[in-house]
Amino acid sequence: MNWYCLDSNSHLVLKLHVQPGARRTEAVGLHGGELKIKLDSPPVDGKANDQLLKFLAKRFAVPLKQVVLKRGAQSRHKIVEIHHTACAPEILLTDLRAH
Repeated sequence: MNWYCLDSNSHLVLKLHVQPGARRTEAVGLHGGELKIKLDSPPVDGKANDQLLKFLAKRFAVPLKQVVLKRGAQSRHKIVEIHHTACAPEILLTDLRAH
């Protein structure tokens, strides 16, 4: 399976490997079939999850309520669903091209 797909409701589903506590928030590349995203928030009290959802909402130009953590709240391996976005998942890879 790719690191993203469309589900039966046409929602974008992302498979992510998240690394909290980094120097900055950015997508850094593929990691074992998932897209690796570094977050500059610590993994304390859900702060990293909150930052991840805000980062994805901004990147996909959707309200925060349309970005849903489906699986992995306590794990580095997460499944996130994005509702009603017109952006392609490759928008996350623009971080990689900037370096």
